[in-house]
Amino acid sequence: MKNLLFIFAIFLLPVCPNLRSQTTIINIGNRTTISLNGRWNYIVDPYETGYYEYRYVPFDKNPNPWGGFFLDKKPKDKTDLIEYSFDMSPTLLVPGDWNSQAEKLFYYEGTVWYRKVFDYEKSKPGNRVFVYFGAVNYEADVYLNGKKLGKHIGGFTPFNYEITSLLRDKANSLVVKVDNKRKMEGVPTLNTDWWNYGGITRDVIIAEVPATFILDYSIRLKKGSNNEIAGFVKLDGETKNQKIHIEIPELEISSEFTCDVNGHADIHISSDKMDLWSPGNPKLYRVNIISLSDSISERIGFRSVETSGTEILLNNKPVFLRGICIHEENALRGGRAYSEVDAQLLLNWARELNCNYVRLAHYPHNEYMARLADEMGIMVWEEIPVYWTIQFDNPETFGLAKKQLSDLIHRDKNRASVIIWSMANETPLSGERNSFLKGLVEHARSMDDTRLVSAAMEARGDKNDPNLRIVEDPFAEFVDVISFNEYVGWYDGLPEKCNSITWKIPYNKPVIISECGGGALQGMHADALTRWSEEYQEDLYKKTLEMLMKIPQFRGVSPWILCDFRSPRRLLPGIQDGWNRKGVIGRNGKKKKAFHILKDFYDQAEMRYR
Repeated sequence: MKNLLFIFAIFLLPVCPNLRSQTTIINIGNRTTISLNGRWNYIVDPYETGYYEYRYVPFDKNPNPWGGFFLDKKPKDKTDLIEYSFDMSPTLLVPGDWNSQAEKLFYYEGTVWYRKVFDYEKSKPGNRVFVYFGAVNYEADVYLNGKKLGKHIGGFTPFNYEITSLLRDKANSLVVKVDNKRKMEGVPTLNTDWWNYGGITRDVIIAEVPATFILDYSIRLKKGSNNEIAGFVKLDGETKNQKIHIEIPELEISSEFTCDVNGHADIHISSDKMDLWSPGNPKLYRVNIISLSDSISERIGFRSVETSGTEILLNNKPVFLRGICIHEENALRGGRAYSEVDAQLLLNWARELNCNYVRLAHYPHNEYMARLADEMGIMVWEEIPVYWTIQFDNPETFGLAKKQLSDLIHRDKNRASVIIWSMANETPLSGERNSFLKGLVEHARSMDDTRLVSAAMEARGDKNDPNLRIVEDPFAEFVDVISFNEYVGWYDGLPEKCNSITWKIPYNKPVIISECGGGALQGMHADALTRWSEEYQEDLYKKTLEMLMKIPQFRGVSPWILCDFRSPRRLLPGIQDGWNRKGVIGRNGKKKKAFHILKDFYDQAEMRYR
C-alpha cells in the first residue's frame, strides 16, 4: 500500500520542467491581455497547513494526494476527506491589500492562499501565454492547475511565468500562496515605519505573445548627447536572428537593425529634431518597434540628466528639484495605492504643490506612477527598501536587494521622468554597509549609466558645537547627489533651533534634502509651540526652508511627506492612532497649513530657476 501511495504521489509531483521563470515582459499594458483583477477566493493559513505536511515537509518536495492547497481539490463524493475549500471561502479584491479589506486581517502577518478560476483560449496557434503579477507582498509561490510555476521574493517588483503548456480552455485554477511575514534577513528587514500590507497588491494579467516576441528594449538618449538615441532590443523565442525596425514617425525616423543569434540588437540613431522632455515640456514620442513576428509601441521622452559641480543639469540646464516624498498609499481609504486612479490622485496633489519632482519612498511604487509622471512632467526618485538596519554582512540579503534593484531598473528604464535611482534610506555607518551599498551602485550603473545615483543619508552633530550639523559619509564618494534626511525642529529641538544651525557638507556635489518636516493632526489648531498642531508644523516649515536656503550646494528638497500614512510604530492615542501625521495633507484629503507654506516656497523657487 505504501508503494502504491508513493507511485501515486510521483504522478502528482507539482513540477513542470518546460516552465521557467522569465525576464519580466516589458510594457505589459501594450500586449494582448486579459485581466485577472477582481474577486479571488482566499484562505487564511497561519500554520501554513496547505504548504507543509504534519512533519513540516513542504508538499512541493514531498507531495501526497491529500495535501497541498495548490492542488485545489474538490471532493469526489461524500466520503472523500478534504479539509479546505476555495469555493466555500470568502473573497478579496485583487489588486488590493488584505489588511484594509477584512477587519480580522488588519494586523495579520502570515500566509494567505488566493485562488482564481479562469477560461482561456489562445487567439492564434503557436502563440505563447504568460501570467504577470505587478507585485505580491512579500513572498509568492505560484501554481497553475496543480503545477508550481515558481517562487518570487520581494514585495514591490513585477514577475511573470510562461504558462503555455499548462493552459486549459476551461476552468484554469491559478493559486498563489502569499506570505508577508517580516524577516530579519529580508529587504526590507523587520523594522520599518510603514504598514506591512499583505496580498496581491498590483494587477494580475494574462498576456499572449507570438512564439518569438519582443521581450525587452531600451530606447533613450545616449549618455553625453542631446541628439543621439541609443539602446537595444531583445527578442525571446526560437527565431531570434530577425531584423528590427525602429520607427519614430514624428521625427521621421525609420531605421533597421539585425539581432544576433541571442536575439539582441544594439540601437544607434541620430536626430537633430528632438524636442527634449522636461517638466515644462513633457514631450513624449510614439516609438514603434517592429520585428518579423511581433510589434510594440511605446510613448518615450528623451532627456539628459547629469551633475556638474554642485549643479543638477537637465538637458544641460541647471534645475532645482521642488519635491515631496510619497508613500504608496491612498490616504482617503487608508490602503495600498495600486491603480492609475490612485496615481493620479497623488501626483495631482504634488502638482498642486507646484512640485517638479517626487521621491517615491521607500520601495518601488507601481508602474502607473512613473508612467503618469512622464505624461505630467514630474521628475522621479525611485528607491529600493534597503532601510535602516538590514543585514549588510549577509550575501543572501545583498542578493535580494540587487534583484529588487535590477527589477526596478528593468521596468522603468524607458521612463524619462525617472532621474535618480536610490540605493537606501538612513542606513548606519559600517564597513559592511559601505561595501553593500557600493556594490548596489556599481550594479545600477552597469545596467543604466544615464541616470543619477543617490541614497538618503543622515546628518550628525558635533560635540564641540551644538549648532553644527555635519554630513560626512564614506558612501558619499560613490553617489552623484548628496542626499540626507534632517529633522531639526521636530526630533532635534524646537523650530526656533533652525535659526542657529549651520551645516558642514564637504563635497563638491549637489545636495538634495531627501526628508525634513514634522507632524500635525489635520484640523488641530493651537499656537506655534503646541506639538501636533497645524500651526507648529506651519512654523517648522517656514524656519526649515529658511535654514536650508543657507546651504551653498542646496539644489532640491522633498519634505516628508505628501499625505498621512499608516504605521504600526505611531501609537499616540487621539493624535497618531496608527498613522504617521507628517503629511502636508491629512488622511481625509484636506490640506494642512504647511501645504501652503511649501507651495509659496516652490512658486518663488520656480521664478529663480527660470
